[in-house]
Amino acid sequence: MGPVPNVGEAFFPLDEELGLVSGGLTPRGEELLARLASWMPFESAQELLEELVGVRVSKATARRATLATGMAGLAVWEAEVERLKQEAPQAPDGADKQVMSGDGAFVHLVGGEWVEVKTLTIGEVTRNSRGEVGIQQVSSCSRLAEASRFAETALVETHRRGLEQATAVCAVQDGAEWLQGLVDYHRADAVRILDFAHAAEYINEIGQVVRTAGGRLPPLWLEGVLHRLKHQGPQRVLKHLSWLAARYPSSALQEKLTYLQKREAHMQYPTYQQAGWPIGSGSVESANKVGVSARLKGAGMRWERQNVNPMLLLRNAVCNRQWNQTWRASLAHRQELRTSRRQADSQQRLTRAFWTLVFWGARVSGLSRPPVPASTSTMAQACAKQPTRRLGAGYSWHKPFLRRPPSSPTVPGEVCAKK
Repeated sequence: MGPVPNVGEAFFPLDEELGLVSGGLTPRGEELLARLASWMPFESAQELLEELVGVRVSKATARRATLATGMAGLAVWEAEVERLKQEAPQAPDGADKQVMSGDGAFVHLVGGEWVEVKTLTIGEVTRNSRGEVGIQQVSSCSRLAEASRFAETALVETHRRGLEQATAVCAVQDGAEWLQGLVDYHRADAVRILDFAHAAEYINEIGQVVRTAGGRLPPLWLEGVLHRLKHQGPQRVLKHLSWLAARYPSSALQEKLTYLQKREAHMQYPTYQQAGWPIGSGSVESANKVGVSARLKGAGMRWERQNVNPMLLLRNAVCNRQWNQTWRASLAHRQELRTSRRQADSQQRLTRAFWTLVFWGARVSGLSRPPVPASTSTMAQACAKQPTRRLGAGYSWHKPFLRRPPSSPTVPGEVCAKK
C-alpha cells in the first residue's frame, strides 16, 4: 500500500503535546533526519533513515526538514549575538592557555559563483610528556559573511569557550588583513603568529623565481633557510632574501619579499616555541576540510546562498559535539513560531467572525422590523404640512374644464393702437 496523500493542514490539540512542528515526522524522526543530512547528502540521508528506522521520506522532505532546522538554529544564534553585544555578560571560565586560528574556504553557489566561507577555530594549548606542544578540544564557527559581521557572529563561540577569560591567547594564521581585524575584535592582546607553513610557501616561491631567472641555489637551499627561520628567527633569512631580490630583480620576487618583511614581527618562531605556543594553523585547515568542504563541496554540489549558513551551523553543531543543544534550541524556536502563527490566525478568524456577525445582525434586524403605517409615512407627513385652501362663495362648480380663448380684445385701447 502506498503512502496516503496530504489533504490539508489544520490545528490538532495533540500537536503541541507531541511536539510536532511540520510535516508528517515526529520530533525524534526529524532530528535523526537532520542529523544524518548534516553528515551526508540529502539523498543518502533519506535512504539511511529508511534503513535504520523504517521511515520513508522524499529527498525534498529531507532537504526541507534539514534546512528548516538550520534556519531556526541560525535565528537563535543571531539573537544570542545581539544579546551578548548589548548585555556584555562575563564569559564562563575556560582554559588558561588558548589558541585561535582563522581561515577561509570557497563554496560553489547556484549560478557558478564561488564565495568564501570564513572559519574560526578555538583550542586549548597543551604539552605532552615529551614536551611537544599540541592543541586539543578544538571547536569551530563557520559562516558566509563579511569580515566585520563574521567577527560578531563568532562571539557566541568565543564566549562559550571563555576566550576572553583565558590568561594567554595566541592567534596562528596566515597574513590576510581580515584576520587581523578578527583578532582585534576578540583578543587584541593575543600573540600573533604567522603560520609557519604559510611563510615557508612564500620562501619556496621566491626560490622558484630565482631559479627561473637563471640563479643557482643548492639542492637543500629551502630546507636550510626554513631551519634557520624556525630556530634562529627571521632577521638573517630576510637579509638573505633581500640579497637574492637585488641579484635577480623581479616584481614577483619583490612582492613576496615585501609580504614577509611586513610580517617580520609575527615570525619570531624561536620565541614562540620557547613560550609553548604552536606555530602552525593546522586546526583551522582541518576545520575547513572536515567542517566545510566535506559537506558543502561534494561532487556536483551547488548551493543557494540562503542555504549555506543554515548548513554550516549544523556542521558546526555535529563537529563541535554540540548537536543536542543546537537541536533543542532549534526545536523550541520552531514550536514558538508555530504557536505564534496559530494564535495570529485565530485572532484573524475571530475578527472576521465578529464583523460577519455584525453584518448579518444588521440585516436580520432590518428584516424583522414591522412595516411603517401609511399615516406615518414620509409622503403622508409631507402632505399634512401643506395648508388646505377654502373655496370662495362665488365659486362655480359648472366651469368647463377647457376654456375657449376670446375672439376680440377686451380692452378697446388695444384695437385703436393696432389701427
